[in-house]
Amino acid sequence: MLVTCAAMSEAEARFFADRSPEPWMDEAGRLCAAAILDFLPGPARAEVFCGKGNNGGDALVVARWLKRQGWGVTLHFAGSLSELGRKKLAEYEAEGESATAGELRARPLVLVDGLLGIGAKGDLRGPMRELAARMNALRRSEGATTFVIDLPSGFDADTGVAGPDAVEADVTLSITATKVGFAMDGAENHVGRLVEIPLDIPVEAGDRTRRFLFPSNLRPRLPRRAFDTHKGAAGRVVVAAGSRGMAGAAVLAALGASRGGAGLVTLCVPEEIHSVVAAKAPPETMVRTYRDFGEVAEIPADVVAVGPGLGGEPLPGLPGFLTKHPKPLVIDADALNFLARSPGLLATLPANRLLTPHPGEMARLAPEMGRLDRCALAWRFADEHGSTLLLKGARTVVASPGRPLELNTTGHPGMASGGMGDVLTGLCAALVGQGLDPHDAACAGSWLLGRAAELAVRDRRIAPESLNAPLVAEHLGAALLALRTPGSP
Repeated sequence: MLVTCAAMSEAEARFFADRSPEPWMDEAGRLCAAAILDFLPGPARAEVFCGKGNNGGDALVVARWLKRQGWGVTLHFAGSLSELGRKKLAEYEAEGESATAGELRARPLVLVDGLLGIGAKGDLRGPMRELAARMNALRRSEGATTFVIDLPSGFDADTGVAGPDAVEADVTLSITATKVGFAMDGAENHVGRLVEIPLDIPVEAGDRTRRFLFPSNLRPRLPRRAFDTHKGAAGRVVVAAGSRGMAGAAVLAALGASRGGAGLVTLCVPEEIHSVVAAKAPPETMVRTYRDFGEVAEIPADVVAVGPGLGGEPLPGLPGFLTKHPKPLVIDADALNFLARSPGLLATLPANRLLTPHPGEMARLAPEMGRLDRCALAWRFADEHGSTLLLKGARTVVASPGRPLELNTTGHPGMASGGMGDVLTGLCAALVGQGLDPHDAACAGSWLLGRAAELAVRDRRIAPESLNAPLVAEHLGAALLALRTPGSP
């Protein structure tokens, strides 16, 4: 559910009318600090920016927890603190001295934005704007990672519009409920990665037709394997992919399927690239050749992934395969481009099809919808064609007829490199093969891919720009474990 700032303010006013907000402030700050520590296990240097309201109090609780973990913490204030804020400052100071900047000079720099919350209106002014500008400058010049509490200061969380010097977040720690402005096109450049900070505050009014993907709403969708599960019951995935010069796409799709938990993966490629693919494919993958898609259709399968690296002239039989194969299909890349050139086929796809276009492929599939924003486009396309759409991007959107629109929260700009979509195609197929419907497979797949990218950078201690698709696939198991583990961001 997405809420407006007014709806969230009204819910808090009702809830705290007869109780102190202090225990919830303590819990929000603790959870925010835990999320920061998950991304940067530390110790590190933190500059914490505190406003006059409850966000400033939340930030001081975060600062206390970081100090307790051996971080070096520096506080900045935009004005006089509230009475509760002064109490949190006293608790912070009672923790003793934090590590000094000199002791942690070689450690990462983290910025925590606790300047303004949902009650703020209009552009930043005075000290607030100066501190926000300082955060943005440090992020650019020092490579700092910016975490914001609830929403970026200076960002309108109802409209998704950022005012002058609005804080640019790497991670937004969204408290209780996500705001409608976070879903607007372009908002991701200020909101960054979204993390759910759940507080038990009832919110009645909101948009229930859209929601962000968090572990709390994804975890219940993942099936648990029975103890006597065997490979034939864990999903038979067939992948039809690859062509001359694009053997890597086939290998990556098979890798995504294998690391995504498929019991058996059969990779079908043209004969001319068989030797190359067989040498590079995961050793557990069965690699075989095909001359037309009728041969692919005869292979026992629970799901088929088709498209990565097929090339501009796919082997014969693709039209009938896409429209008549009884099993679910995950359709990507050149298979999508083929559909774009054959609108009559696109209109006859069965409901059990998952289409996974990037923006360029989407523009070719639905040129008449180009003026729509991403959410409206995904909704309309899914409703008109009766299939599930996974529209890739910095905020991947998943739409299916009769289902809430769902937006992914994980990942980072390091994923802007070739092959990520191929891994995603195989991963989504593996999830369908294990019993998820195409919509839930698309949701879980997009979250897992983004989380794997985050874990790869964190655990390998590499810059996001150095990330590649095989490394992301290698961390899918860790991402799946994180999703199954309560408390994971």
